[in-house]
Formats: sequence, C-alpha cells, structure tokens
Amino acid sequence: MGLTFSSVVEAPIDEVFAWYERPGAFARLCPPWQPLSLVAEAASLRDGRAVLRMPGGLRWVAQHSDYDPPHRFVDELTSLPLPWRHVHEFEAVSPTTTRVIDHVDTPVPNRALQSTFRYRHRQLADDLAVHRAFSTMRSTPMTIAITGSSGLVGTALAALLSTGGHNVIRLVRGEPQHAAERHWDMVDPQGSMLDGVDAVVHLAGASIAGRFSAAHKRAIYDSRIGPTEALAKLIADSPQVATFVVASGVGYYGADCGDEELTEGSARGAGFLADVVEAWEKACEPAVVSGTRVVNMRTGIAQSPRGGSLRLLRPLFLAGLGGRLGDGKQWTSWIDLDDLTDIYYRALVDSELAGPVNAVAPIPVRNAEYTKTLAHVLHRPALLPVPAFGPRVVLGADGVAEIIKASQRVSATRLAERAHRFRRPDLTSCLRHQLGKA
Repeated sequence: MGLTFSSVVEAPIDEVFAWYERPGAFARLCPPWQPLSLVAEAASLRDGRAVLRMPGGLRWVAQHSDYDPPHRFVDELTSLPLPWRHVHEFEAVSPTTTRVIDHVDTPVPNRALQSTFRYRHRQLADDLAVHRAFSTMRSTPMTIAITGSSGLVGTALAALLSTGGHNVIRLVRGEPQHAAERHWDMVDPQGSMLDGVDAVVHLAGASIAGRFSAAHKRAIYDSRIGPTEALAKLIADSPQVATFVVASGVGYYGADCGDEELTEGSARGAGFLADVVEAWEKACEPAVVSGTRVVNMRTGIAQSPRGGSLRLLRPLFLAGLGGRLGDGKQWTSWIDLDDLTDIYYRALVDSELAGPVNAVAPIPVRNAEYTKTLAHVLHRPALLPVPAFGPRVVLGADGVAEIIKASQRVSATRLAERAHRFRRPDLTSCLRHQLGKA
C-alpha cells in the first residue's frame, strides 16, 4: 500500500524547493481530471494548511510539518478518517539536477496513485524548464495584473507566473479580499489600479458557450469591446505598464475556411465571431498608439477537463456516447492548456512578440481524428456521429455554424518563427496528460 515515486529534474535543489514554496505550486500540481478544487494554499510549508474542496461537501485539509529546507517537508491529512502522510524529499544529484522523491504512507493502493504522481512530476519538470527558458528573456521578476483570473486560463496562468517568482495581482470586479487583489471597474477603471504594474493580461469576457440569441451575442460583444478599450486607454496613460496581452480568438478567420492554412497574416473572415474579434483587437489601439507592446492572443480550443469543450465531451465519451460532429471533416485548431499558459508567459517576456499571435498547437486535426483520439485515450467506442439537431437545440443555428461546424486550419506561424517549444504538440500526448492516461 502507499507509494514511493521519484524523478530527476533539471534544476538546482534550492531552485526546486523554492518552486514548492511559492504561491501557485499546489494549484500547478493538482491533476485536472480529479473532482477536487483548491480552496486555499498553505501560507507556509513549515506549518501552514492547504485546503481542497471534494464532492459531497467534504474538505481535504493537508497540514504541513517537518520543514527542513531545501531537503524535506511533510503534509498530513487531518480532515478525514483516511491515513495519509506525504513526505516530500529533495536530493542534489549534481549542482544543476535534483532528485524529487514522494513517499505516501496510506492504505490507498499504489496503482491508484501512479497517474497522479506521474502528472505532478511532469508538471514540475516542465514548469521549471519554462521558467529557466524564459528567464533568459527577462531575468527580473515582474508585477503582472490579470483580469479574468478566476477562469480556466487565468487560474492556470496566475499559478504558473507565481511559481516563476513573479508578483500576480488579480483585478476583480467585486470587493478585493486580500492584498493580491484590486478592484476593477470595467467601465471606468481607476489609474491607481495599475500602480507598480509592469504588464497587464486581459482575459475577462462572457463565455461564448450558449445559445446564440441576440441577448447572448450582445453579452459576448459588450463584455469584450468596451472594457478592453477602457483598459487600453488607462494603460496608454500609465508611466510603467510596458506590455498589454489580450485574449482574442481564431474566430477572426471566419467559420468556414476549408483546407486553407491560416497564418497571422491571413484576411479576416465573415461571421459574428469574426466581427467580435476584429473589434476586440481594434479596441487595443489606444495602447498601441502610446507605444505599449500589445499582443493579441488568437486562441484555439483549449484542452482541459476543468473547462471548455473537453469538460463537456469527457463524460459523454466515458458513457460511450461520443462521436464525430457531422461529417467530421472540419479542422479543429486546439491547444493544450499548459501550452496556452506558456504562450501567454512568453508574450509577457519576449519583446519580439507584438500584434496577433495564433495560440494553437502546431498540429491541427480534423474533427473525426479528434474524436477518434479522445475515444482511444479513454478506451471507449465512438462510432455514431452526433445528430445535427442536438447542437442546434443548445446553440441555435448561428451557434452551430460558428462553433460546431467551424473549420479553421490555423498555423502558429509567429511562434514557429520564435522557435517556441510546445510541451505537448500532438493531440494524443495532450489528452493523455490532461486526462491522467499517460
């Protein structure tokens, strides 16, 4: 029973231990396929407590102890009648490499824990590699303000940046709850909101998911254009903010692009989402004119069971109800969630990136291949196509045309020019990692 799992990572022991001590480490290590959500990270590995929310209203409370930096710390489950003592150990293999060892004393079988710790060690190694690579572009820590920090991308990005030693300020529409939050008035943001801020990442906007009614379209448009322009004007007047990274979308290229390979230089397409994205990017103009470096992240379909399309598809495929959409010939431009946060990170530190950037994986796939790959990873059949009337009931005719039937073969050309390294460039490795099937 229990588990011992170890691996060697390319980083000095002090650097590895420091990663664990920073805000965001616990969030980076939580497997996305598990039905757990982080409530609070431990304030200290010496004697702090981390709290996770579990199904049924239960809480997993991990009490830290036996703190011996940079060699060891322990956390122990205190909220449930399940024996669980997790010893984290670190050994210097060389001046630049560290062995990370997890000992878990618990009656839970080793087999049930393997996928979790494979995920944790891979995340640690990949995150450390990203921090090391990007430190060559900017060696000093930044203060970064983020809107939409509680969303799928914002949560992951804030944790990644924090573990890299950067100071993250969450811009919230409600009342700030602690020093790492500041109030953001979407209509009339105040200049003091950006005091001491080096860069702004703007992720907020109403979800595109939903029936494409007139009201839903208005919410999509209004939640993006006005707030983005107001932020751009504020940044234009800021003496310190040098970089403005703004969410955008591959919807810019239109819904039906056939087999055309789409680069950042391709023409704007037709349709509602193309209209939204064009106006969204134009709303950044005040910051561009002021000399601020602005990056517009034309994002593909982010892959994570915590949100987006994969969160909806996973239970259907597990139940054996998954299948291709229509004839399955439409192109899907996807992106692993960790690769997406890496691209945002790069946009913050790489002074050569500006303007539109296609934030997509280097290997787009047709819907039929996506379906086949997801079914294979989950060991389920996917034989029957999804009937057209199903998505139409949920999304309406416009939503089906713009989302379900959309065919966009998007190329990450600007990132290729910058020799950007993807963690998971192919769909199989992405889905295996995100779903715990590696």
